[in-house]
Amino acid sequence: MIDCEFPGGNIVVDAVEGDTVSIHQDLRDTAGDWFYWYFRVRGAAGRTLNFVFTKGNVIGVRGPAVSTDKGETWKWLGKAAVEGTTFRYAFPADVGEVRFSFAMPYMERNLQEFVSRHEGNPSLKVDALCKTRKGRDVELLHLGRLDGKCDHRVLLTCRNHACEMMASYALEGIMESILSDTDDGKWFRERVEFLVLPFMDKDGVEDGDQGKNRKPHDHNRDYVRESIYPSVRAIRELVPAWSEGRLKLAVDLHCPHIRGQHNEVIYMVGRSDETMWKRQCELGGILETVQTGALVYHASDNLPFGTGWNTGRNYGSGKSCSRWASELDGIRLATSFEIPYANASGKAVTAETARAFGHDLARALRKFLHE
Repeated sequence: MIDCEFPGGNIVVDAVEGDTVSIHQDLRDTAGDWFYWYFRVRGAAGRTLNFVFTKGNVIGVRGPAVSTDKGETWKWLGKAAVEGTTFRYAFPADVGEVRFSFAMPYMERNLQEFVSRHEGNPSLKVDALCKTRKGRDVELLHLGRLDGKCDHRVLLTCRNHACEMMASYALEGIMESILSDTDDGKWFRERVEFLVLPFMDKDGVEDGDQGKNRKPHDHNRDYVRESIYPSVRAIRELVPAWSEGRLKLAVDLHCPHIRGQHNEVIYMVGRSDETMWKRQCELGGILETVQTGALVYHASDNLPFGTGWNTGRNYGSGKSCSRWASELDGIRLATSFEIPYANASGKAVTAETARAFGHDLARALRKFLHE
């Protein structure tokens, strides 16, 4: 049995013929093509099956992510199991359900597990920004110094594109650092209040949508004129009032495309404003000097405005989250990071390595604010 009837699930089964399963990603209301998929197989214990994608090469550079414990833990199947648009999997004889995904899903339940691990911590407050169109809560987290006496405020956003799951693990790493019993954590809790939006497109995350290029436009093009999505509308109302002139940093976390140039390195998306670009380079230089994790950022990988896909034409009449944030009163730097799905400068992106990159980024944010 092959299905996607669970949070984040996405697949369309075309045919099952013997040991060959033909499938494709569900594009729903996506304009054009994209590559997110997540499904489970039950009742195949002891068999070896071939999964053939019929709408493009949507298998990542380390093969599919695989879970044999109902999505609790994930590993990469590896390139050796992939040939073109097909991957092959030998189901363990003692496992009744196996899940496959383009990358390693991060859902509401993952955030709930994080919150549970820090239950009772006075430096963490969980609230709701608003309700989605489908009635779900959009989580709003406050971390750090919460008594109103902070020196700085920082906005962190993620999943403006629902499918960009690996960025969520990096965000969790930043939040771990803020709450940790380290010098960085203590400094943050003395001086900084963080406002964190883990799921800007909450419906898309839980429903298993692509999110990217959603018709008539996606969440990351909704920060202009009258926003059509409740979460974007609510954050545009909340943040200027919450800031009180102390909002210094805004960081929006994303994942790029599947493979190739600009898609297998960590980078910042360069701003058209020269002052903002200079400050992006400043933060990048700091990050290069403080990072210790397996995923290595190189400032030379940043994508300056006007190069590659980062042009005015790409944004059209919309406005991205980081561009909107750059126009807020008192802001020193608004930037976005692209964190690859599977391969970052030759290193494997996993839940653990992405969290470790979040620790490195938090360390760089501290030094940037301090200086």
